Amino acid sequence: MVLESVLGTAIGLVMGLTGAGGGILAVPALVVALGVDMVTAAPVALIAVGLSAMLGAIDGLRRGWVRYKAAMLMSVVGGLLSPLGAAIARLLPVGLLMIIFGCVMLVVAFRSYQKATCSADSENCENANKACMLSPSTGRFIWNRRSALTLAGIGAVSGLFTGMLGVGGGFIIVPALQRFSNVSMHGIVATSLMVIGLISAVTVSQAVSLGLQWPTHLTWFVVFALVGMFAGRAVSPHLPARTLQMAFAIVCVGVAFIILAKGFGVL
Repeated sequence: MVLESVLGTAIGLVMGLTGAGGGILAVPALVVALGVDMVTAAPVALIAVGLSAMLGAIDGLRRGWVRYKAAMLMSVVGGLLSPLGAAIARLLPVGLLMIIFGCVMLVVAFRSYQKATCSADSENCENANKACMLSPSTGRFIWNRRSALTLAGIGAVSGLFTGMLGVGGGFIIVPALQRFSNVSMHGIVATSLMVIGLISAVTVSQAVSLGLQWPTHLTWFVVFALVGMFAGRAVSPHLPARTLQMAFAIVCVGVAFIILAKGFGVL
């Protein structure tokens, strides 16, 4: 119970602070620390991540941070691609799946590090070329073909990885929205949490329909993930975004090497 509680709290805290990382860290935590097999770990992680994300999204809606139209578009497209990702996962050997997971985490860590170290001037120069821009007068997305296709593409990729790797998709959504939009970090995190919650619900429903066997000892993992989310959402406005991004990059690198070692049979 103690280990499950500590790990669940840590997962919820990371997701509450960054809008990403919950799923990508939950699966390794379940597999490496708790000895859960990869097939069981994926849906359990999504349940913990999905419930936590919905709580965070509700908080974001209350504060007016969620770009709900964009979130709905990404969720619908992601939900359609999630079953395809799950089907691909069933065809791949567990070792290969873990190697893919580790490589994806290294890419995410590198992108997070880049974002944390880039200068304010370079960020401002990029704004003019971004596909998804907020209107200065209304504060809402300027919808056109380019912005709609970009958001749909983000949803498609996140949904595919959600189904294939059992992650919430935030590790794709957050960097992508930073790259392709001028939404504030608070808005990106809140919008990401809403998408994670909705896509996770679709993927979990599929796992339940296929006969998911719930390990009762992991209930505490889910409960304390919710506790961690509450704590993360309370603390996040008081921490610099760059500090959070750098810490997330470091954590991702460490976990990626553990997962790669297990995938190659070293651990």
